Amino acid sequence: MQTETITGATRWEALADRVLKGKPLSTEEALSVLQCPDEALLSLLQAAYRVRHHYFGNKVKLNMIINAKSGLCPENCGYCSQSIVSTAPVERYSMLKKEVLIEGAREAIDRQAGTYCIVASGRGPTHREVEEVAEAVREIKSQTRLKICACLGILSEEQARRLKEAGVDRYNHNLNTSASHHDQITTSHTFDDRVRTVEHAKQAGISPCSGCIVGMGETDEQIVEVANSLKELDADSIPVNFLHAIPGTPLEGMDELNPRRCLKILALFRLMCPTKEIRVSGGREVNLRSLQPLALYPANSLFVGDYLTTEGQVAEQDHQMIRDLGFEIEECAL
Repeated sequence: MQTETITGATRWEALADRVLKGKPLSTEEALSVLQCPDEALLSLLQAAYRVRHHYFGNKVKLNMIINAKSGLCPENCGYCSQSIVSTAPVERYSMLKKEVLIEGAREAIDRQAGTYCIVASGRGPTHREVEEVAEAVREIKSQTRLKICACLGILSEEQARRLKEAGVDRYNHNLNTSASHHDQITTSHTFDDRVRTVEHAKQAGISPCSGCIVGMGETDEQIVEVANSLKELDADSIPVNFLHAIPGTPLEGMDELNPRRCLKILALFRLMCPTKEIRVSGGREVNLRSLQPLALYPANSLFVGDYLTTEGQVAEQDHQMIRDLGFEIEECAL
């Protein structure tokens, strides 16, 4: 038994060594990370942490979301409480006024977040909505050093340029799942539609943010597939969401994750995308539960506060968790 443990630990350390030398994981190696025995989990996390520490030290980036437009979405995404096929009782309102978006930026600073994420429901923004967000961003950037991330849905090249000119630093548009699993989650837009939006943001000079949601019935192979797609897309920031199955959505009742599985998935993304910001995102509280602190060994970023239609952990608890780990919150905007 002792020999097996040592051999297992050596295996993950060898993977970390190869990753740090710039060598990518093979498909077989990536699958082995997801299939890591529970008794070897700490060894896997140690290997992932070596890679994380090499590029990011013990710094943790904090991000805060404001739900700038809620509900009213014509898309049929199975995980989303704001979609047209959802019967979940969520708030429905049009784009928040500029003053409310600016006040949200001040709240982000109070929570020690360095990135403020303006998120709106819908297939994509109208030109008027883009200009409303742009006006708020210009004012926020004139008053703070916050990094601004916009997430407004499918974006045209012109809209991406307008957001860049206003001062938007980052644009989020998640791939959500692999190309081979996409039609099981939504049919109202294509996987390529999502890739195209991220490319439009990149072409405009905006930092691309794109990630996934796990726990939606995908296979191990499909998790590796979406990780490879995000690597090829060269997303600077990769949010890893864990399905929080909301009553009233098509995926209501789905519950295939456990804390150990979530940690293995985070380790996979760190080893496959070693230089990227890996963010522990939606659903972490209900899926990682008491093992949340361990997520910051492979990941170097998290959302603080509430999500779009679900509650998050109290910000002070996140701050305490980071301090207890001996980690440090990355300097926030002043």
